[in-house]
Amino acid sequence: MTLQQYDIQYPELPLAVYCEIAAHLCQVEGVQTELLPQDAQEFDYMQSQVGWLRVRHPDSLDQANQDQLKKILDFYAERFGAWSRRTADLN
Repeated sequence: MTLQQYDIQYPELPLAVYCEIAAHLCQVEGVQTELLPQDAQEFDYMQSQVGWLRVRHPDSLDQANQDQLKKILDFYAERFGAWSRRTADLN
């Protein structure tokens, strides 16, 4: 099975909301998440404690689950601003 893995970031999003997003995404069959720490060199109180939310799912994720995943991410984007996405290396 081939996996897709990518990182999602919402600027200045609090830790609790990242945890909430991760919990919602994990309810989608086949989706796994991981919270990645902030990698800033200097402490900034206004930055989130989380740097990125890593999302993993099979390439073969069915359309209904892909739609649900997008719907969840878009829901939070409406409330907290657009998210950034970067490709993550599969280890």
